[in-house]
Amino acid sequence: MTLLRLRTLSKTFEREPVLDAVSLDVEEGSILCLLGPSGCGKTTLLRIIAGLEIPDTGTVYFDDRDMATVAPHLRNFGMMFQEFALFPHKNVLGNITFGLKMQKRPRREIRARAKEMLSLVGLEGYARRNVSELSGGERQRVALARTLAPNPRLVLLDEPLGALDKALRERLLLEMRDILKKVGVTTIFVTHDQTEAFAIADTVVVMDRGRIEQTDTPENLYAHPATASVALFLGFHNLVRGRIEAAGTMSTDLGILRLAEHGVPTGRDVMALIRPDGARIREASDQPDEGKTIISGVVKNCLFKGRNYHLELQTGTGQVLAFDISNESRPADPGQLIELILSPEAVVVMTDSLVEPFT
Repeated sequence: MTLLRLRTLSKTFEREPVLDAVSLDVEEGSILCLLGPSGCGKTTLLRIIAGLEIPDTGTVYFDDRDMATVAPHLRNFGMMFQEFALFPHKNVLGNITFGLKMQKRPRREIRARAKEMLSLVGLEGYARRNVSELSGGERQRVALARTLAPNPRLVLLDEPLGALDKALRERLLLEMRDILKKVGVTTIFVTHDQTEAFAIADTVVVMDRGRIEQTDTPENLYAHPATASVALFLGFHNLVRGRIEAAGTMSTDLGILRLAEHGVPTGRDVMALIRPDGARIREASDQPDEGKTIISGVVKNCLFKGRNYHLELQTGTGQVLAFDISNESRPADPGQLIELILSPEAVVVMTDSLVEPFT
């Protein structure tokens, strides 16, 4: 069931467009992540949903109700920010029960709900603790408990882990997803970090310059970025222009690349991504080259990354491609001329990234 529907939302600040006709559906009980670089419009979109900003055009529907005339405090949405915004003069219990007291819930209900929330976030025994005495991870859990305590129908999280160090972020991500799923609350999570998005979301929405570039599951987004800007934002830089030819091939400056299924008509000019994990070094024992895609070049760098080697290959066209090669043994040294064999699945045609005619 679609709980939240956004239709053609646009917003301009000081004549600069921040959102450009954004439309989006959010399913009940799902965790949706708005992912994109700073300034792409994701936080503005979140604030419009919360009622803290008014769109220039467009409509927010929640449970089929137009929210234009509903004040932010009447929407029954929970919000949590990067700074946590805990009340320093209140202890853990006081912070968690704040929203419940504002709703004038019965005292017995408030106590029971606070106890439930403390258990949910793993902070039993912390009720009387001063928030200034808590670690960053503990403060984050208190903030989440305070957000969930009033039983909101929608939770809005704006970079909630941004103030934490990397190791703690990675651990708390899994805990946060588990808590949100256990509660079953519909959630919109804003981040610029793809690792966070992939770890916590059911659906990822990639934004750029106020527009939605792609909406997909984390797995499909990673495997099949739809546009060059999405691929670059995800850290993929092996982009090549070319033309779709017959028999599942693509002609490029690098030569003929063999493709997996792509659905693009023959003769179309497109951009393609060569996945960094889709290549291996050609060995003398390999069978003849028929049916294989071979790329040759000079090794610029070969860096040990633990699980693999990060290899940079400068091709004859001058383009530098990056690959992750098995770490069974050091694959190559800088200055060495090598050949790589690509799997068909390594070449991803970005069907939404048609380009000017390839010459």
